[in-house]
Amino acid sequence: MNAYNFNQRLSKKNALDLIQNASLLELGQLASRKKDLLHPKKVTTFVVDRNINYTNICWVDCKFCAFYRHKKDEDAYILTFEEIDQKIEELLKIGGTQILMQGGVHPNLKIDYYEGLVEHIHNKFPQITLHSFSAIEIVYIAKISKITILEVLKRLQSKGLSSIPGAGAEILSNSVRDIIAPKKMDAKEWINVHKLAHSINMKTTATMMFGTVESNEDIIEHLDMLRVLQDETSGFRAFIMWSFQSENTKLKKEFPNLEVQSSNRYLRLLAIARLYLDNFQNIQSSWVTQGSYIGQMALKFGANDLGSTMMEENVVSAAGATNCMNQDEMIELIKDVGEYPAKRNTAYEILERY
Repeated sequence: MNAYNFNQRLSKKNALDLIQNASLLELGQLASRKKDLLHPKKVTTFVVDRNINYTNICWVDCKFCAFYRHKKDEDAYILTFEEIDQKIEELLKIGGTQILMQGGVHPNLKIDYYEGLVEHIHNKFPQITLHSFSAIEIVYIAKISKITILEVLKRLQSKGLSSIPGAGAEILSNSVRDIIAPKKMDAKEWINVHKLAHSINMKTTATMMFGTVESNEDIIEHLDMLRVLQDETSGFRAFIMWSFQSENTKLKKEFPNLEVQSSNRYLRLLAIARLYLDNFQNIQSSWVTQGSYIGQMALKFGANDLGSTMMEENVVSAAGATNCMNQDEMIELIKDVGEYPAKRNTAYEILERY
């Protein structure tokens, strides 16, 4: 364990050395020690929420995505407010507290649509936290509405938007992004959206999708960009990492030799994230892509949160991942590793202990 000193920050060089040379057992031990320093009471949290994809219409055409459709496709849709209301009412019946609302980047929807949607939900369901709209959606709303990104954030915040998710980060390397999502914003622009959100006290999350064409060095650069912004703003509530799901994607056709990422690789990178992101209090397990038992194992590799019960998930499932888990299963998985389960809200405030 010579490559990590708990009294100083992990450098890029040492992080790369750990990815390439440390044993899985060693990484698990290091990440567990780091996690214990941040969470000595061994409380592992989860949130009861629902993903609502208000539209699947998108012009960005990311090669790794199997969810999006074009406007003229037969199965293209925009949900009505009534359909969204029904989904929220179903969530409330199981004790849900949060909506993760994201869509494709619709070419025609402007700021007035989003203001109306957020205001409608916030007024009708004030007990629900709106954790919604990824950076690319925010950027395009600004562009098509001919206003600034900051104005979009302020206007949606005033209508009831609480926080924004970290989707769209993928890998924060333009050489990677140019291959997997050439129409998408660059790495600095993604960072800028989150920086602007933090400037108005709107908290966000950060993500990473690995397993496409990135190198280990790209992964370290990604983590470093997040750590630098967190040093500056303290605006990220959590980090979430998942592996690329290739089924039905253009990227798989273009790169047929892309390998399915192993559980070993996921756990290694998760441990590195826990060690490198020393200014992130919370790291979520990605059981949705890894399955419940590797999701549980992630708790021994730095994760302190099982994420969402995920009442509805459409994007990852479109690419072939079909794992599911309910609240009772989460509670048992957490207890099984000797930790204390607790339901939280979006702000990581404890609502109930089990």
